[in-house]
Amino acid sequence: MILATAGLGELLQLVPVQRAGFALLLAAVGLPVIGVVIVGLDIMPVRFAMMHVALLGIAVGLLTGLDPMLCALVACALAGAGVAPLARTPDGLSGAMGLLMSLAIAAALLVLAVSGVNASGAFALLWGSILSVGTADLVVLGALAVLVPGLFWWRRRDVALLLYDRELAQCSGVPVGALTAVLLVLVAVAVAGAIKLTGALLVDALTLLPALAARRLGTSLRSITLWAVGIGVAVNLTGFLLALRLDWPPGPVLVLTAGTLVLAVHLVPERSISSWRAPASDSLPSSH
Repeated sequence: MILATAGLGELLQLVPVQRAGFALLLAAVGLPVIGVVIVGLDIMPVRFAMMHVALLGIAVGLLTGLDPMLCALVACALAGAGVAPLARTPDGLSGAMGLLMSLAIAAALLVLAVSGVNASGAFALLWGSILSVGTADLVVLGALAVLVPGLFWWRRRDVALLLYDRELAQCSGVPVGALTAVLLVLVAVAVAGAIKLTGALLVDALTLLPALAARRLGTSLRSITLWAVGIGVAVNLTGFLLALRLDWPPGPVLVLTAGTLVLAVHLVPERSISSWRAPASDSLPSSH
C-alpha cells in the first residue's frame, strides 16, 4: 500500500500526467455544460454524428499531413454550423444528424481506402490518448472552459428559454436560429476536443453523464449547470487518480466512475428536478 501510494505520487510528478490532469480539469468546466445543452435540446444523435465527422477530419488530416485533431475540430465545427438551419424541430435535427453520420463515415472510409493511409492510425486516435495531450489540446479545452460557461452566463435568459421551449423562446424575441447555431458549434467542437482525452466512443463521460446527474440534483437551469461542473470536476479527478492508481485505461475508468455516480444520484429521493422546465417563470431569469 505504501509502495503503491508512493508510485502514484511519482506518477503525479510527471509532466504528461500533470498535463492530462489539467486537461481533465479544464474539460470538467466546459464539457458538462455542453451536456446540459445536449440534454436540454434533446439532441443525443449529435454526439454520434460528430464522432463520425471527427473520423473524417482525422482521415483528411492524415492524408494531407495536417494536424489530424485540428482537422477533426474544424470538420466538427463546420458540421455543427452546417446543420443548424435544419434544427428548427427536434425531428429535423435527428434526420440531419442521421444523414450527416452516414455521409461522414462513408467519406472517411473512402478517404482512408483510396489514399492508402493506415486506417488503424486513424481509428487509434478515436480511442483517446490522454497522456499525449499537447498545448493545442489544452488551448481548445481552455477556450471551451471560458466560452461555454461565459455564454451561459451572458445569455442565460435566452439559453434557459431555448432549452425550456423553442417556440416560447422565439415568441419572446430570442434569436433562436443564431443561438442554436452557436450551441451546435460548441457541442461539435466539444465532442472533437474530448476525443484526445477519452476517445470518441467515451465522450459521454465528460459531457452527458455529469449533466444527467446534475439534472437530477438541480432545481433550476443555473443550479443544474453548477452541479454539472462540480460533478465533472469530481468525476474527472477521481476517475483519473483511480486509473493511475490501478494502472487501468483512463477512458473506461472515467465512464464507470461517472456512470456509478449517475446511478447513485438516482437513489436520491425525487425532487422538483424539472422545475426549470415546468413552471418556467419560477426558474428562468427575468432579465439579462
